[in-house]
Amino acid sequence: MQSSMEKSFPLHECHVNKVTIIINRTHAILHSIAILLLIHYRLSFFFQHPQNITIPTLPWLLIFVSELILSFAWFLQQACRWRPVYRTVFPERLAADDKLPAIDVFICTADPNKEPSVEVMNTVISAMALDYPPENLHVYISDDAGSDATLRCTKEAWNFAKYWVPFRRKYGLVTACPDVYFSSSENDNGDYKGSEFKAERKKMEEKYEVLKQRLRKIVEGHFPTNVAINNTRDHPSVIEVINKEEDEVKIPQLIYVSREKRPSHNHNFKAGALNVLLRVSAMISNSPYILALDCDMYCNDPTSARKAMCFYCDSQTPSLAFVQFPQTFRNISQDDIYDNQVRFAFKVHWYGFDGVGGPIISGSNFCIKREALLGSFNKQQDYMSLKRLFGPSNDFIKTLVEDYKPCFIKDGESSRMSLENANILASCSYENQTVWGSKVGFLYFSVAEDYFTGLNLHRKGWKSVYLNPERLQFLGTSTTNFNDSLIQWTRWTSGPVTVALSRFCPLIYGPLKMSLVQLLCYSELAFMPLLNCLSLWGFAVIPQLCLFNGIPLYPKVSDPNFNIFSIILVSSISKSLYEVVTTGEQFKVWRNEWRIWMMRSVTSYTYGCLDVILNKLGMKEATFLPTNKVTDDEQVKLYEMGVFDFRTATMFLAPLVTVILINIAAFVGAVVKALVVDDDGDQYWEKMFGQMFLTFFILISNFAVIEGMIIRRDKAKIPLSSTLWSVVFSMFILLIGSVILC
Repeated sequence: MQSSMEKSFPLHECHVNKVTIIINRTHAILHSIAILLLIHYRLSFFFQHPQNITIPTLPWLLIFVSELILSFAWFLQQACRWRPVYRTVFPERLAADDKLPAIDVFICTADPNKEPSVEVMNTVISAMALDYPPENLHVYISDDAGSDATLRCTKEAWNFAKYWVPFRRKYGLVTACPDVYFSSSENDNGDYKGSEFKAERKKMEEKYEVLKQRLRKIVEGHFPTNVAINNTRDHPSVIEVINKEEDEVKIPQLIYVSREKRPSHNHNFKAGALNVLLRVSAMISNSPYILALDCDMYCNDPTSARKAMCFYCDSQTPSLAFVQFPQTFRNISQDDIYDNQVRFAFKVHWYGFDGVGGPIISGSNFCIKREALLGSFNKQQDYMSLKRLFGPSNDFIKTLVEDYKPCFIKDGESSRMSLENANILASCSYENQTVWGSKVGFLYFSVAEDYFTGLNLHRKGWKSVYLNPERLQFLGTSTTNFNDSLIQWTRWTSGPVTVALSRFCPLIYGPLKMSLVQLLCYSELAFMPLLNCLSLWGFAVIPQLCLFNGIPLYPKVSDPNFNIFSIILVSSISKSLYEVVTTGEQFKVWRNEWRIWMMRSVTSYTYGCLDVILNKLGMKEATFLPTNKVTDDEQVKLYEMGVFDFRTATMFLAPLVTVILINIAAFVGAVVKALVVDDDGDQYWEKMFGQMFLTFFILISNFAVIEGMIIRRDKAKIPLSSTLWSVVFSMFILLIGSVILC
């Protein structure tokens, strides 16, 4: 009876949007034709008779290369638009609670100074409050700083969860995070509105206020000096099961894990912490599925785990490695000037990824099968061969065997021994002479462990799915200032580019193992920062230098070839506007995305690529800077007003302001020449219109930078020192560029 019902009523459905596919493919064909015509126009220049060539060859070649690079980037992007699919799940059709598989929740925190304890503990509590059988749910918090304050905060969170979890269950609240529940104006009272509920709610709110005060007191009292900060790189392993005793209230297990870190050992950033959690959790719960969350990414929908299980409980998807949910944020302003929501990824690209084999692991909000990371082994497997792969622990090797169930909470002696073994597994030397990080677990080759691990899983034949239900499943905190945003994108750039410029480059690592379209999707993510920074530097400098010196690089307005460039521009803008509108956004989102794309290309993408190149040359070690989650009221206010906060390093401001100054000089010089100097102004306008329009478009799109340099007088304006340095750089580029190109 049960099996026939499952066949009649599927747990999930996949929908193919045929209209979107037709529009995407038609646009791709037409746009490709225009690009081919552009290439023909540029190449024909080199086959002219030398006497007919009046334009220097070098600038023509450089702008042609920039156009080819940008065209190649566009070509790679079309793979993510080839076959977008959308998925629906039916968690109400799942089997009874006692039939659901166990889940381990991994929450990673790395720096108590940048990750506020109140936010981190709200994530922990919301994970414990998931609508899932408590005996099958285990929550692990990884404290990579080894902070005693985080351990004490975790214990306080556990004490509060003993009241919060039953309260949420009893009244059927749809909000699992207490901070959101008590601060939200929305009515989330479940089916209860009586006096009993109101009284319990008031008591619970009072308990939460006490929790916040205790958390802040613990953190404030823990950092009187820099001693604790120095210990983040040198501390022993600490593993503590917060609720290992039998409790009257049945709630999920909560386990604190801090791996051993020593200055002499490479700790491999977040991937290393996740692999320690893989080993430690195997000794305590060994759940077949893992839900990974960033420390600020609380569970907004208590049913998210059940939604993921809709795929895993389907016998038709045995090769499914992970279910990826989008990253969404609760502090996105109406005018998202920094494009913190990353719309192009989570509302466009990931749907396309899903249609050709599945999306990449996206750092957080994914539920992954343990077997996909570690492999599957039977009881006849040679233990010695497994030790060579996974390390010397006999107890951990036992967990790899099918159907192994830890006996952690059966008796005190077993608990003590399990914790001792877990501490060995969390030591910094355990992975020596093993394949952890190279063949099993989360992979270490790149700081973007999510991208590289996902690539290898898909290359092995595993699949993934992208699920974006109507109700947001997880909500985090995004950056609210320019500095943190650029630092974050510099890190996000260096990871994939490291893979692109290595033997693991998708174009050479993936063929014969992955479909062509999925291969191109991975290649687009790997090469995108490099292609964008190279092409945009070309478009932002070369035409302007030539405009400054009166050298035309585009056809006259009266020339039929001018239509080629017009069509490409209109096609690109129209398609991006269409995608913005169809994803439910407004025109200002399109404007913000174009502007921040240009800004990142000359800052974050550039520095991220340089970081990779220097690392490849052995001149710089790979680094990982956690994103700052501490909010500043003044910065938040500017962000909500849609005003850029330019209080960032000169290394970010200098290239950005330099590009704007070069464009100002070129545009003003061209206008003066057309109106005052040149006798035949109309002919000059016609000849130089393409470059003048490009320069004007860059300036008007980045007016916020001009405003920050000249108009604004507040503390968040561009510092005078950065402007002066940029003036020097721009004059140098104009001088040297004019000599070389002309």
